[in-house]
Amino acid sequence: MKPPISSSYSILLRKTHLSPFLFTLLAFIIFFTALYTNDDLNCFFGQPLHYFKPDQFKSTPEKDINKVPFAIGSIEGECDVFSGKWVRDGSIRPLYEESECPYIQPQLTCQAQGRPDKEYQSWRWQPHGCSLPSFNATFMLEKLRGKRMMFVGDSLNRGQYVSMVCLLHRIIPESAKTMQTFESLTVFRAEEYNATIEFYWAPFLLESNSDNAVIHRVPDRIIRQGSINTHGRHWKGADIIVFNSYLWWMTGTKLKILQGAFDEERKEIVEMETEDAYRMAMTSMVNWIHNNVNPQKTRVFFTSMSPYHEKSSEWGGEPNGNCYNQTTPIEDPTYWGIGSRRSIMQVIREEFSKSKVPITFLNITQLSEYRKDAHTSIYKKQWNPLTPQQLANPTSYADCVHWCLPGLQDTWNELLFSKLFYL
Repeated sequence: MKPPISSSYSILLRKTHLSPFLFTLLAFIIFFTALYTNDDLNCFFGQPLHYFKPDQFKSTPEKDINKVPFAIGSIEGECDVFSGKWVRDGSIRPLYEESECPYIQPQLTCQAQGRPDKEYQSWRWQPHGCSLPSFNATFMLEKLRGKRMMFVGDSLNRGQYVSMVCLLHRIIPESAKTMQTFESLTVFRAEEYNATIEFYWAPFLLESNSDNAVIHRVPDRIIRQGSINTHGRHWKGADIIVFNSYLWWMTGTKLKILQGAFDEERKEIVEMETEDAYRMAMTSMVNWIHNNVNPQKTRVFFTSMSPYHEKSSEWGGEPNGNCYNQTTPIEDPTYWGIGSRRSIMQVIREEFSKSKVPITFLNITQLSEYRKDAHTSIYKKQWNPLTPQQLANPTSYADCVHWCLPGLQDTWNELLFSKLFYL
């Protein structure tokens, strides 16, 4: 436990003979260090993600790692693991084979769906000035022994969840692992470790008419105000929670908000600006964390916006192209995508700064911006028959939102691994 500021100040007074100026300077340094070396700084990303460089989001390593659940060490120096470059490394990538992980949904099995190249699997994220700790499945499962790890959010968070399961399942005997789905909740269980890795479908975090994990493509989305506990009761008791919520909010400039209950005969529905509705959800999430999470036991993460690549003109490509037929990352280190909303990122910064429980921010946005090659594109199971017009123009139905597995989202989990154990 860190001594209080006044205690450190008096120790200096007794043990040193300093000029008043030096003494005051040292006291100020001690005060500043004590004030700003908490992991809570991960909550304060002062500018919108898409418009500023990664080094503006450097988080200060936690000094007293014994106070933070799961942490065992630190990455050398004060390296920002979110700032770096992609390097081709076929010697250790991919971290698993698509065919050996039976848990990947057909929407993400790009090789099985006919993708001809595999280069998207061979890229490793290299931070500037340090290296990411190697993902160790045995170590991860030992740390999860008797614990619950839960991913909460939309299909992009589900992709990260499946990636985590694929990274871990190989060392577990077939007879000692199960995966079951109970409506919105999917549970992977490692029997020998008495551990579960779970995914909970809640694209808005709040209750909505899109909460069916299978049938959720409704044309008129409605979100219920003040309903965080509808889903939140299923999150209680988790030891590691990884939230995300962004994509489903980006359907226009306004959203419909229900004030009341869905089963009421007369429903009061108001339209709300997207930024205000998103703020409502983030405020609810922060309040839920404050009321239900013990920071001495549970780690909370929030994965930043997953970018999409729907306009190749943004990176100097053909005017009418998108992620279709892209096989290499964007190499320009100065490239910053323009697909996000500045105001939404401002909402996240402001609301997370109010949290009394540390929320570790996984800033995957910029590093994922470079990966125009890693989307599922046309190489996914198509639930509806494609028209002749679509077949003649693959860019018209390419999915430039979701990601192939194995691939980019394995890196997201390597970053999660590093932040969980090596602050």
